[in-house]
Amino acid sequence: MKFGIAHLNVVPCRAEASDKSEQVTQLLFGELIKVYEQRKAWCRIKTVHDNYECWIDEKQFTFIPEREFESLINEESAVVNELAEVIVNKESGELMSILLGSNLPHFKNNTIKLGETHWKYDGSFNTMKKNPTKSQLTENALLLLKAPYQWGGRSPFGIDCSGFVQLIYKLNGYFLPRDASQQAKIGQTLSFIEEAESGDLAFFDNEEGQITHVGMMLSNNQIIHASGCVRIDKLDHQGIFNQSKRDYTHRLRLITKIF
Repeated sequence: MKFGIAHLNVVPCRAEASDKSEQVTQLLFGELIKVYEQRKAWCRIKTVHDNYECWIDEKQFTFIPEREFESLINEESAVVNELAEVIVNKESGELMSILLGSNLPHFKNNTIKLGETHWKYDGSFNTMKKNPTKSQLTENALLLLKAPYQWGGRSPFGIDCSGFVQLIYKLNGYFLPRDASQQAKIGQTLSFIEEAESGDLAFFDNEEGQITHVGMMLSNNQIIHASGCVRIDKLDHQGIFNQSKRDYTHRLRLITKIF
């Protein structure tokens, strides 16, 4: 097994070893991976933050030694908490954008160290400590309003429903699984919708009873979720009511409290 780190702002991860294959998730700058197989220009990996298996182009990440990998695993991480920021290569002056939720490896004195490269970062960030408040979750979620829906997306420029809630919780020190069906198994299930608070997660199923959608509760029985774009809708015991369509779009299955 080998180890790697994303050195680009957002990296598509595929179901198969091909650019034509379905995007199933994305890596953000500074996120770590384990590499299990190499096939020509492709690598079969697992993401460290959610143990998700997929394929990525070997040109879109950097191999790192196991000692470096362990050092990054054990350090207190910092993550970008604005939609987009800019880092500057201290040696070449090259600029690169990094996005909300990106990791800042070996961050100290406004400097990121990625391999042998040092980047200057003067933007805002969160430290990865589990001390969030409901208002912090809401504030982070509202940053992504109108972000377009994209299957497998995890960034402000394209995000899916489970990627959306996963990213919001990452900003607050909680690492949720990648898919909605996996996320539904985490936390405490609430008996009634009236018990729900801002930051709780609501899950929705299809006609076969499979969990296919997730969103985050807001106050006044509202929900913020990625459906077409990140949007706010009303929620009741039946499900999500889309005011513009004047109809229910998702059927409520359960609500869970993560903390």
